Amino acid sequence: MILIADSGSTKTTWMEIDSGNKVVTEGLNPHFTTDEAFLAACSAVRQQLRLPTSDLRLYFYGSGCGDALQRERVLRQLQHGFGTEDVHVETDMLGACRAIWGRHNGLVGILGTGSNACYYDGERIVYQAPSLGYIIGDHGSANHVGRLLLLDYLTGKMSDELSGMFQERYPRTHEEWVEALYHRPNPNRMLAALAPFAVDHLDDDYCRNTIYYALDDWYSYQLSDIVLKSDCRRLCVVGGFAAAVAGVLDDYCDDNGITLGTVAANPIEGLLNYHAQYNI
Repeated sequence: MILIADSGSTKTTWMEIDSGNKVVTEGLNPHFTTDEAFLAACSAVRQQLRLPTSDLRLYFYGSGCGDALQRERVLRQLQHGFGTEDVHVETDMLGACRAIWGRHNGLVGILGTGSNACYYDGERIVYQAPSLGYIIGDHGSANHVGRLLLLDYLTGKMSDELSGMFQERYPRTHEEWVEALYHRPNPNRMLAALAPFAVDHLDDDYCRNTIYYALDDWYSYQLSDIVLKSDCRRLCVVGGFAAAVAGVLDDYCDDNGITLGTVAANPIEGLLNYHAQYNI
């Protein structure tokens, strides 16, 4: 039996290949997730999918798994949690590549809670932007847009009308925002949860421009060098935020000579097809 998982910072989607049954648990980014949370997720998946403790193979594609030490930690937790040694841990970036392009080449972007970009040659990632996390990286992502919105709201740069709607939707004081940012777990998720405000007000120039400028930073810091090195301008993108802002993303690509292909909210179906087709 083969189980595949796509894990971001917000959620993890698990799918058993033969049945197509899915389970969703919390995100399991090892930089933010405790060992106890990993094991609790494994237990929930085993119970809901009624998985065997033997003859199980797991392919786990996760954010935060590019770091060798964290990847080894994730491997150990999954082996323990599922009771099998046959566990393969890869990055969410490789998962996106396999899901979108299969064995073909092209540019791949991730725009979810976090972000990244790479060039994939059909087998491996040849060029990839450095993963710098939500404080100085993750340009174009939901948490980047959320950070921009919150900054403008707290510093009075947002219009009175939008500021009032923002306050009504997210009723926190200045002190409570600082507490949430610097003293509570998973601030990246908290910031990403603000991005739907901009998505829901795309008819407002400020909100649309905020997303557009975030995408411009994503291109500048993550994609532009890869485009030059690979001489490729065919881009596909995965991530819930990418799907939510697909119209703005399409406009941005048109303005900058990029051919935008598939925009998929979740790569799990593509991963199912990849593993089924190539029998791995």
